[in-house]
Amino acid sequence: MSKKKIKNRRGSTATTPKSYTAIWLSDSDICLSGYVRLDRNPEIVAACRKIAMILSSATIHLMNNTENGDVRIVNELSRAIDIDPMPTMTRSTWMEAIVMNLLLYGKGNSVVAPHTWKGLLQSLEPISASRVSFLPVGNSFRDYKVMIDGAERDPQSVLHFVYNPDPTYLWKGCGLTVSLQDLADNLKQAAKTEKAFMSSEYKPSIIVKVDALTEEFASPEGRQKLLDSYVRPAKTGDPWLIPAEQFEVDQVKPLTLADLAIADTVQLNKKTVAALFGVPAFVLGVGEYKRDEWNMFIQSTIMPLAKSIAMEMTKKLILNPAWYLTFNVWSLMDYDLKATSDVLLAGADRGFVNGDEWRDRMHMSPAGLKEYKILENYIPYDLSGAQKKLVPGGD
Repeated sequence: MSKKKIKNRRGSTATTPKSYTAIWLSDSDICLSGYVRLDRNPEIVAACRKIAMILSSATIHLMNNTENGDVRIVNELSRAIDIDPMPTMTRSTWMEAIVMNLLLYGKGNSVVAPHTWKGLLQSLEPISASRVSFLPVGNSFRDYKVMIDGAERDPQSVLHFVYNPDPTYLWKGCGLTVSLQDLADNLKQAAKTEKAFMSSEYKPSIIVKVDALTEEFASPEGRQKLLDSYVRPAKTGDPWLIPAEQFEVDQVKPLTLADLAIADTVQLNKKTVAALFGVPAFVLGVGEYKRDEWNMFIQSTIMPLAKSIAMEMTKKLILNPAWYLTFNVWSLMDYDLKATSDVLLAGADRGFVNGDEWRDRMHMSPAGLKEYKILENYIPYDLSGAQKKLVPGGD
């Protein structure tokens, strides 16, 4: 797309100058000017990295949809996706890079280029956001092209993950840039204000009034002599001995950060950032850890994002219509070990769980307990009427 041109007085053309905004509070020490990039804000980066790190630790399962339920498949394709998607990266780093592009650097867009050889998947290369652009085809709002390093690519030939679809071009993500920009400015301003306040020299707790008309106290050397002679004691704890006619001492309470309400403002902004990303506030250092809040975060934020990524990968990488990819998000939940054990033991009594399955959830090695057992008083539903106690004269 061509840049907009404007004519100057001599008739030549020039590029439209970029406009920048500046916010001035009181002085140049705590001034925030220009545009604050979201990836330079520690709170926003922390929220994105927490989501990326958690999602990168969830295994990716290749599943087969059968008549008797979904069964996990372990083959070379599942290994290529879950263990070795990129030769120069671990699966965890690979997924973290994809999610960080999606949430932060790519402004709601993350592109992965598959590389194949003779129809076999070799690698899945994450493309940095700075190398990717998206161009609509003509006046169409439906079709578009993906540009990687200036080369045109068909959207069907790459994995294009989208977060928060754009209201005009629905195939493109727009992220949370607009919603987070004001918060980033506020947090940056709070940090600069706190730094300027803590480094300020003008926070005296005691003011000594002297007769400035006296020639001895009119110069900096004279005032220093005054401090050395009367105010600065020979040793810590000694009282001051000063002339009553020439001195008056007042104790003042210096301004603190609490007076400026910096802490309250920062906490409020951190909570707002956490709410926009759907992460618990304690992830950003506000409040305490709560298990229920963590589990809700996994179910409401991580799980939908994982399903969105798995759907795109299934659509572009899997040819068998009965196969699909899914993240094992349930392993990220914070379960109480005793409650989990009680549920599994109740299932074991009914033949739903065997011993090795219980040991696996308790993080123990298999012991060859593959047999399913049930209590003797559990019978099939269709034989419920054949019990002897229901037959006249029976036991």
